[in-house]
Amino acid sequence: MTDFKLLTDDEWRKRLTNMEFHVLREAGTEPPFVGEYTDTTASGVYSCRACGEELFRSTEKFSSHCGWPSFFSPLAQDRIIQRADNSHGMRRTEVLCANCGSHLGHVFEGEGYDTPTDLRYCINSISLTFEEGQQQ
Repeated sequence: MTDFKLLTDDEWRKRLTNMEFHVLREAGTEPPFVGEYTDTTASGVYSCRACGEELFRSTEKFSSHCGWPSFFSPLAQDRIIQRADNSHGMRRTEVLCANCGSHLGHVFEGEGYDTPTDLRYCINSISLTFEEGQQQ
């Protein structure tokens, strides 16, 4: 079993495309409205593209019209890490995969979406893979 937290940047570069590496390992952001999962409505599970850890279910995905896939809750709180991100002159909360430490996106609260948590996990499509039909 691979301990993903011990992989070097060179090892990650061998596993990921340049854009995947930029987003997942350098906390980049893919452009809005271009990701493959922005408008996905099929039932299934979204996993970390870097390590395969299951992170979000389609039952918690909602249409926020922000340009990236949005979820109101992760599969389980221990699957993600949230930490302060004060880059780009903003105060945000970054979301990372707890299994490998890869950047997924950000979480925002209090935006007024009609969801059970009033949270929007704004996740880069390129940070995820999707397996249709799989629900736990």
